[in-house]
Amino acid sequence: MLRCFSAVLALLCQLIAPAFAEDVPRSECLAMANAPPRATPVSLRLADAKPGEVTITYAGHSTYYIDTPGGIRIATDFSGAYTTGRLPDVVTMNRAHSTHYTLFPDPRIPHVLHGWRDDGAPAKIAERIGDVYIRNVTTDIRRYFGEDSSGEMIKDGNSIFIFEVAGLCIGHLGHLHVKLDDSQFAAIGRLDIVMVPIDGTYTMSLDGISDITRRLRASVVLPMHRFMTPLDEFMHLVGQQFAIDVRTERTLTISRDTLPDTPTVIILRGV
Repeated sequence: MLRCFSAVLALLCQLIAPAFAEDVPRSECLAMANAPPRATPVSLRLADAKPGEVTITYAGHSTYYIDTPGGIRIATDFSGAYTTGRLPDVVTMNRAHSTHYTLFPDPRIPHVLHGWRDDGAPAKIAERIGDVYIRNVTTDIRRYFGEDSSGEMIKDGNSIFIFEVAGLCIGHLGHLHVKLDDSQFAAIGRLDIVMVPIDGTYTMSLDGISDITRRLRASVVLPMHRFMTPLDEFMHLVGQQFAIDVRTERTLTISRDTLPDTPTVIILRGV
């Protein structure tokens, strides 16, 4: 009898386990980055991803709006000062200045994701919201102005947010102050589109951010947090392997199939 019960229990576990596995968020961008050359797991085939285009709009400073094919609207480094169109469904924030976060977001925003934790532990975000999977990789950040200007580092005070949607891997580097180590590059995985701060002073030097941009080698680089940075200086540091595309619009509509063949810095109006 006991042996029979054990067999039945094992069978039930086999039947139930896949259902639970489906509920566990997973990063397809990490899996594709780690896959052997020419080998793509069945679960990661682009045909399995929700088809459609993603629309990215530059609102100002470090705030981009991402509109997914499934109707989810995301605002990055959201403070409420830079808005466009309808209210976002998701906002991400970083603990640099008040231009990168707000403690009093519109209560109608259903998902507010902080890139830090008040208890000093690293923020851990891995959420599927509609058709987008959102995760983060933490980095250290300097103390700034309102708190003090000592230059002391706050461990895990900034988050690089990664948005996985429609077969695209989209990264936002936040208010990045430090070089990334190998473990952080590995945790980020493959990026198709990356938003990088190019002010050269408040975040990282242009040399530092250019090194990171070259190593990530995303198909599309979207500058932000620019201030008065000469764009030709950034382009010179990034190198000739990146093309440059200056747009007269604030909005970019893109899909997996329309990514440029050559890595390209796209400068939207307002940057």
